[in-house]
Amino acid sequence: MPYIESGQRKWFDDDLQRLGAKLARVATAGDLNYILTKIILAYLGNEPHYLEFNAAVGILECVKQELYRRRVAPYEDEKIKENGDAY
Repeated sequence: MPYIESGQRKWFDDDLQRLGAKLARVATAGDLNYILTKIILAYLGNEPHYLEFNAAVGILECVKQELYRRRVAPYEDEKIKENGDAY
C-alpha cells in the first residue's frame, strides 16, 4: 500500500506534483511506462540481486492492485449502474 508517514511524503510531493502536471498535459501510455521503468531501474541500482528484483515486482503488483481497488472497481460499479450489468 502507498501509505507512508506524512512527514516522509513531503520529501517527495513537490517533485511528484511537478511530474504529475507534465503527465496531465502530454503523457501517453508509453511515456508513463518509460517513467515507471526509469524509477524502478533507479530503485534497483547498478547490481541488483534477486531480493531487489522480487521487491520491485511485488511493488508493481501492489500498485496495480491498489489502483484497481481504489479507482477501477468504483468506476466499473458506476458504469454498471449507468448501463446495466452483464452478469
